[in-house]
Amino acid sequence: MLVVQAASKPRKRTTRARIGLAVAGGGPIGGMYELGALRAIEEAVTGLDLTDLDVYVGVSSGAFLAAGLANLLDTAEMCRIFLTGQSDQARFHPEVFVRPAMFEYLRRAIHMPRMIVDWVGAVARNPLEFNVSDSLMRLGSLLPTGLFDNGAIESFLREMFTTHGRSNDFRELQRRLYVIAVELDSGREVRFGAPGHDDVPISVAIEASAALPGLYPPVKIGSKYYVDGALQRTLHASVALDQGADLVIGINPLVPFDAAQAHASGAAAPGSLIEGGLPAVLSQTFRTMLQSRMQASVSRYARHYDSADVVLFEPNADDVKMFFTNVFSYANRQQVAEHAYRSTLADLRARREVIEPILQRNGLAFDEAVMSDTHRTLHDGLAQPRPAGSPTTSRLRYALDELDGLIEKGRAASRQTRPQRSEPRKPARRRARKKPADES
Repeated sequence: MLVVQAASKPRKRTTRARIGLAVAGGGPIGGMYELGALRAIEEAVTGLDLTDLDVYVGVSSGAFLAAGLANLLDTAEMCRIFLTGQSDQARFHPEVFVRPAMFEYLRRAIHMPRMIVDWVGAVARNPLEFNVSDSLMRLGSLLPTGLFDNGAIESFLREMFTTHGRSNDFRELQRRLYVIAVELDSGREVRFGAPGHDDVPISVAIEASAALPGLYPPVKIGSKYYVDGALQRTLHASVALDQGADLVIGINPLVPFDAAQAHASGAAAPGSLIEGGLPAVLSQTFRTMLQSRMQASVSRYARHYDSADVVLFEPNADDVKMFFTNVFSYANRQQVAEHAYRSTLADLRARREVIEPILQRNGLAFDEAVMSDTHRTLHDGLAQPRPAGSPTTSRLRYALDELDGLIEKGRAASRQTRPQRSEPRKPARRRARKKPADES
C-alpha cells in the first residue's frame, strides 16, 4: 500500500532536491520487509542512491537499515549480510537477537531473598491489611525487564560499523543520521545524532532504539535509561522534514489486518483474529495504535510541511503473510524480503500516475526496464557478490567515495544561481566509478 502526501506548495529550487529516508520499527521480520522494499525502490527509481541521501531517520529495526545506508552499506550488501550470508562485510547470526538476558535474570534474582523477607515481615506485622494485589506489585519488581540480551546486538553492530572503512561515530558521517529512542523516566523522545546526543556510539543508540519493553531491557546511557523509539511515534518522518527535506521516503512494516478485505481478495485467513488467541489480539492492538498515530502524523505533515512530498510504503491491510509471520522468526526472512520487494514494485506500477510527477520535481525518474519486468525478483540483482577486499582497500574505497561526494557537493553549490533543470537527477559523482554487476 502506498500513501502519498504531495506538496501543496512545492519549493522553486535552483539546486537538487534534498531527500530524506525515515524507516520505522517492526522487529527482525519488519526489518526484512523494509530491506526488501528499499531494494525495490532503489532499483525502480533512476537517480536515487540510497547511500547518498541528505538525512536518515531510523527507529528500532529501521535504525539498523538507516545507519547502514548512512555508512555507505548499500541495499545489495545488506541483502547479502542479512538474507543470503554471502557478504564479506559482516557475518550475521540470527540467534544473536534471541539470546536470554542472563545478566538481567541474575540481577533480579539477587534481590529475591531480601524482597521475600521484607514481604513476609510486612504481612506478619499487619496480617489484617494483607492485600493480594499490593503483594503482586511488590513481587513484580523481581521480574526481568527483558527476555533477551540486546548487548549481543550492540556488539554485532559495533563490529560492523568499525570495520571496512565505516564509522560508529555520528560526528564522522558525511550524512545526517538520527536514531530515535525514548527516555524511560520522562517519556521524552531523544534524537541520537543531534547536537548534545551525537557523542553516543551509533551501535549503542540503535540498541536503545530497539529496546522494546518486555523483550529487551532498557539501555543505560550515562545516567539515563532508554527504550524503543516507537513508543513515542511510529515513523518520526518529521525529523527529516525539520532538516529541510523536499522529499521523504518512509517505510512502515506494521499495519492492522483487515480480515474482511483478506476474504474478499481470496486470501486464506481465519474468520476472526480471536481464533489466533492472545498473540493475534495483542498484535492487532499494537498495529492499530501504530497506524492511528501514523495517520495523524501524515495529516500533520500536510499542514506543517506543505512544501515537501512524503511517500510512505506499507503492507496492504489484507497482507496475510506480514500479519501471521512471527516478527521474531528468522526462518522466513528471505520470503518476507522477497514478498516486500515484489509488493513494493507492484505498488509503484499501480500508482505510477501519482508518483511520477513527484519524482520528476525532485529530479528522479522511473527505470523503465525494472518497471516493465513483472517477473523480476529480489535475488536477480544479487547474483554476483562484491569481490572480497581487505580492510585497507575498503577504507580507501570509502575515502574515495567521500572525496567524490565532496567534489559533487562543491559543484552543486557553484550551480545554485543557474536555472533549475527538468531532467532526472543524476547520481552523485562519488558513485560514478565502475560498479559490480549487482549494482548496475
